[in-house]
Amino acid sequence: MLGRLLLSRGYHSTKGVFGHRPRPTTRYEGLAAAVLDKRNANANVYRWVEAYRNHGHRMAAIDPVKFHLADEAASEPLPELQYARYGLGAGDRIDPRGLLNVPAAQQPLSMAELDALLARMYCGSCSIELAFIESEQEREWLAGRYEQLFQHELTVGERRELAELMLKSQAFDQFLAVKFPTVKRYGGEGAESMMAFYWELFRSAGEHELRNVVIGMPHRGKLNVLTTMFGTRPAKIFKKFKGHPEFPAIPTPGDLLLLVDTSTDITVGGKTFHLNMLHNPSHLEAVNPVSMGKARAKQLALADGPYDTSGPDRRSKVLNVQVHGDAAFPGQGINQECLMMAAVPHYEVEGTVHLIVNNQVGFTTPAERGRSTRYVSDLAKAIMAPVVHVNGDDPEALAGVTQLAIEYRQKFGKDFFIDLNCYRRWGHNELDDPTVTNPLLYRVIHGRPSIPDRYAGRLIEAGVFDQQDVDAVSNSHRNYLTAELAACEQYEPERSYFGGQWTGLQQPGDEVTVWNTGVDYRLLSHIGQESVRLPEGFNVHPHLQKTHIDARRKRIAEGQRIDWATAEALAIGSLMYQGFNVRLSGEDVGRGTFAQRHAMTGRLRTTPDDSRRLRLQAELVFPISQQSESDRGIEGAPESTSLVLRPSLNTYLNSYLSAAKWMVCNGLVMLLPHGYDGAASEHSSCRVERFLQMTDSRETSPDGDAVNLQIINPSTPAQYFHALRRQQIRNFRKPLLVVAPKTLLRLSDCVSPHTDFAPGTHFQPVLPDPAPLDPKRVRRVVLCSGKHYYTLASERQARQVTDVALVRVESLCPFPVQAIRDELAKYANAREFVWSQEEHRNMGAWTFVQPRFENMCERRIQYRGRPEGATVAVGVSKWHVREAEDVIKTTLY
Repeated sequence: MLGRLLLSRGYHSTKGVFGHRPRPTTRYEGLAAAVLDKRNANANVYRWVEAYRNHGHRMAAIDPVKFHLADEAASEPLPELQYARYGLGAGDRIDPRGLLNVPAAQQPLSMAELDALLARMYCGSCSIELAFIESEQEREWLAGRYEQLFQHELTVGERRELAELMLKSQAFDQFLAVKFPTVKRYGGEGAESMMAFYWELFRSAGEHELRNVVIGMPHRGKLNVLTTMFGTRPAKIFKKFKGHPEFPAIPTPGDLLLLVDTSTDITVGGKTFHLNMLHNPSHLEAVNPVSMGKARAKQLALADGPYDTSGPDRRSKVLNVQVHGDAAFPGQGINQECLMMAAVPHYEVEGTVHLIVNNQVGFTTPAERGRSTRYVSDLAKAIMAPVVHVNGDDPEALAGVTQLAIEYRQKFGKDFFIDLNCYRRWGHNELDDPTVTNPLLYRVIHGRPSIPDRYAGRLIEAGVFDQQDVDAVSNSHRNYLTAELAACEQYEPERSYFGGQWTGLQQPGDEVTVWNTGVDYRLLSHIGQESVRLPEGFNVHPHLQKTHIDARRKRIAEGQRIDWATAEALAIGSLMYQGFNVRLSGEDVGRGTFAQRHAMTGRLRTTPDDSRRLRLQAELVFPISQQSESDRGIEGAPESTSLVLRPSLNTYLNSYLSAAKWMVCNGLVMLLPHGYDGAASEHSSCRVERFLQMTDSRETSPDGDAVNLQIINPSTPAQYFHALRRQQIRNFRKPLLVVAPKTLLRLSDCVSPHTDFAPGTHFQPVLPDPAPLDPKRVRRVVLCSGKHYYTLASERQARQVTDVALVRVESLCPFPVQAIRDELAKYANAREFVWSQEEHRNMGAWTFVQPRFENMCERRIQYRGRPEGATVAVGVSKWHVREAEDVIKTTLY
């Protein structure tokens, strides 16, 4: 089993690797000869058609409120769209076949008729942008399929379904306005046509036999969608509106009323798929990379998409959908980071369908003041994703465009954007009066019918509906909501956690549990040797051969001086042996930022065409996602089912990792480089004080496993080994933040014997002083953490100090009260207790440690370290040395 798990394959292999399936390289044959002949014979007409395809969107009637000043310029004829500009006359007649995708029976058209047809396609209630897409194959397919949309009309039954969904959405908002007038609900009024998006999304999901749809959606209209489309009981929403907790059995801080998720099966047309709508915090757009990571987790579980080795032409059955706000999409850098990962190996999900709900105002900021581009969707052009702009008054067009988006994603495996131009009937929320800031805009909005009423009116005129039908739909839904409101007090929220893939996990308690994470060294020795095994004929770099491969083999064979990188490899390999998924993501993680890991080994070889040329071919032993310097995007992306190591820090701790408000399991490990080595501020501290402040650790009573975030500063390779393995071995999941060393990666004293990895061993929250001190003579006990211990120990040995004990606090959170007490008990005559750290007094762990130590260990503790500072570290080497010496002297003497 181990041999199979550690089977290495080239990272840049054209055949792909685990978790990365290169896009098919099928040759595009180009346009058919008959089409080229037709276009050449009608070159001027085709230039005119292309002008509509490329510029028609600038004249499109996509604004349902027609308020913005830009519309005045748009009312002027666009020179590029005038057929006379291409030498065409009003009396000309053209057969459009081969120039446009029209029915074969289409008769030759006059210039006026062809102009009207092009205007309907490209300047109507929706319009597509194609000019920036490089691939002719994609442009031709998109233009042809888009033009087909205008040859298909929904059936009477389908139009009635759309109207009913939008009327229900409107009735829901009106019901809440009456029953909960003081509650902010961020309703869908003005954007009810998004129901057409989800309606077609579900139908297309069934037609393409998708198995999972993962959705990340912000506040706007979320409750409408949940209760109308996703099967969420309104009683669940109403109970939360009345102030009841979402998880009554377990005390959690909870979140805003509308921050609700769902996981359910949807059946449409006899086809069933699973739907996940994820929790989205108030940090708008933060859910997007999380939805990508969730989609990849589903793909991994199904051996689907990037994990499908059966062939490159099989499109993923897992669809990622991201819904954006119009101000947030261009304004939040997370979107650029996500788009830059759209085609990156080990992050891409084979195409995301994006819907921008374009209110045309951000809070109170008019659209033209919130960005420098024409459209909110212009960021999509960076990855050449097609964009279609749709008027929210035309839900039928939106349904057709949604179908096009799914088809494009399934064919090309790439992102697609829909810019739904609508409006916000009320302010930023229902309690905000928008007329104070935007009186002219809201005079227009309040003076027009709602989108559902306008569409229902169209159906009444067409004889599809009558007013009694409209009233019946609205009244029926209000009656249903009334019954749900009456039932909400008796409604018991279903248990939505510790099910499915998380079955068997538990809610941790108030005690700190110990888990046997040791492994037989015979297995670890085999894993260590395999971690540096190279295929026959692999010409490795001589420096790596000596310092990494040969050195590791020697360490493994001796078993007495296991270093940090080897311990990490042993932890990862042993977890893989036990069947756990392991993923390492981030910039430089293949080599290791400090050239310590080398999980991607450089191969030097000559090629027949150029003997001087060097080519890199990396060898993988586990999935490595070596990517850009994206912090927020990559942090949110990792699969939720894996042990994920991420060397980065960012704001996702606030919303998804430290919050503990959604009862979501997360075992993410973050490796944060830390250590004062003479570099300036940005290279010295991971800001551990900020992460400690995010925890719910108690100051006056001992912590247990239930703390929301676990933070360690390990000082030995074995401790790091056990911490990584503990993440998967124990029966609960908590995010782990590792204050990771830099100098310890190669420090000769920072090694562990094989006995520290043996069965029965485990992570120790406190390490005792290994020096041969007489406990009775110890007058001062110094508590420290991480690499700082080695500096103090070296100085103590050099100065032959025998009355100062050094106790390492390896676990900062949970704070190990009992383990510290046990160590202090050894030094009965000690009268001074000191916390020593490299960081400034207003940084590091001091302010976290002091109250806990004094309250629960019942002793006063003194501070030894740098004084308060405005920056993390000095950038002047002499100052740094002087400060470091002062810290050591004040600690030991």
